[in-house]
Amino acid sequence: MDRAALHESVLRETRFSFARSGGNGGQNVNKVNTKVYAAVSLFALHGLSPHELALVKDRLAGRINQEGELYLSSDAERSQERNRADALNRLEQLIAAAAVVPKKRRKTEPTRTSKEKRLLGKKLRSSVKAFRRFSGFHEE
Repeated sequence: MDRAALHESVLRETRFSFARSGGNGGQNVNKVNTKVYAAVSLFALHGLSPHELALVKDRLAGRINQEGELYLSSDAERSQERNRADALNRLEQLIAAAAVVPKKRRKTEPTRTSKEKRLLGKKLRSSVKAFRRFSGFHEE
């Protein structure tokens, strides 16, 4: 994944629409369109391989509409500019996180130390139970 190319294409290709934000904020909420809806077409993004793009489509299917656009909204801040910056940042992070290809797990043998620790733990537990059995101590 080319993170710089992804960043540039998210900045260039994202479309915004605005609405009045709900919640606290007094008059500002009632008269200023601070809530930001951001949508970016996945087909217009650069910096992702075809495999990474398929991963993004699969993992973010619930956030993608019929036109193939990834969308989200931001109304955390009181200003439209900060909400716009937050939406761009979240879009880029969402895409980057969804495009991560998991590493293939390689089988390994347990180390000698890990085997010894496991056996020591079993012996300790066994001795605790044996002590309870022969000590005559029984909780009732």
